[in-house]
Amino acid sequence: MNFRLDINGLRFLAVTMVVLFHFKFEFAYGGFAGVDIFFVISGFLMNDICQKQTGKK
Repeated sequence: MNFRLDINGLRFLAVTMVVLFHFKFEFAYGGFAGVDIFFVISGFLMNDICQKQTGKK
């Protein structure tokens, strides 16, 4: 998989949501959603890597 700027941007957004939530900013209430987004994106990337290693893609 080539470098995907869009996926890195989503990962950045997810991490930013979590960090702002932990600093208790009133406008940042999406910390839990940020964790979910991060895990989904990481799972997508890990699945792609594993499929390439086994030759299924």
